[in-house]
Amino acid sequence: MTAPPYVPGHHLLDGRTAVVTAAAGAGIGGATARRFLEEGARVVLGDAHARRLRATAAALAEEFGAANVASLPCDVTDEAQVDALLDTAEEHHGRLDIVVNNAGLGGTADLVEMTDAQWGTVLDVTLNGTFRCTRAALRRMKDTGRGGVIVNNASVVGWRAQRGQAHYAAAKAGVMALTRCAALEAAEYGVRVNAVSPSLAMHPHLAKVTTPELLAQLTEREAFGRWAEPWEVANVIVFLAGDYASYMTGETVSVSSQHA
Repeated sequence: MTAPPYVPGHHLLDGRTAVVTAAAGAGIGGATARRFLEEGARVVLGDAHARRLRATAAALAEEFGAANVASLPCDVTDEAQVDALLDTAEEHHGRLDIVVNNAGLGGTADLVEMTDAQWGTVLDVTLNGTFRCTRAALRRMKDTGRGGVIVNNASVVGWRAQRGQAHYAAAKAGVMALTRCAALEAAEYGVRVNAVSPSLAMHPHLAKVTTPELLAQLTEREAFGRWAEPWEVANVIVFLAGDYASYMTGETVSVSSQHA
C-alpha cells in the first residue's frame, strides 16, 4: 500500500514560534519543521550535525523565507547548548511557544554484550536530553502568561519488547513517564506536555543503521503493510502542538498501524 497524498497546511500554528531538536535531514524532525512552517509557524532548528543542519535550514529558508527560519547546532547532552538553542527562539522571533523534543539515539546490542558506555550514551541523548530540553522550555514558558506546548518523541518500543533494544526501549519508556509527570507540573503554567509514539517511520538515517531483514520484519507488523512517512508522524505532532489538542496533556499518542 502506498502513502496517502501529502496534506496541505491549514494555518493551524499561525504566529507561533517552535523549536525542533534533531531537525536536520529527512527524518521526523525535518518533516516536523517543514509542517510547522506550512502551518504558519516560525521555527528554530537544532541538531548535533552542523553541516546537515546548515543545509536543512538553508533549504527551508529559501522556500519559506529567511525571517521564518533560524538554526543553531545543539547537542542535547550539553545544558549550555540547550539553553542557547531555546534562547535563539526568543532572540530571533521574540517568543517561544512550542518545543519538539525529537533528539534520540538508538543502536542494537544484546544485553549480555552491552557496555556501560552503550547504555549510558543512548540514555543520555534520548531520555536525559529530553529532560534537559523540557526543563529549559518550562523555565521559559512558565512566567510568560501565554502557556506553551512541549511534544516529545517516544517510540512503540517503550511499550513493546524488541530484542537488542533494551537501552533504547528503557529510554523511550522513560520519555513517556517524564511526559506524564512533567504534564502535571506544567499544567499550572498553562503548558501542555504530550508525546508521540511512532512505530516505523522510514528515513535515510534509519535505513543506514538497520538491516533490510529487520526492516522487512518490522514492516510486516504494520496493518497497512508499509512504514510511515516522516510527515505522517509530523502531522500528529502538529495536532498536539495546536489548539485542537487544547485539553490533552500527559498523553502519549501512538502513531502506528500495527496489529493490536
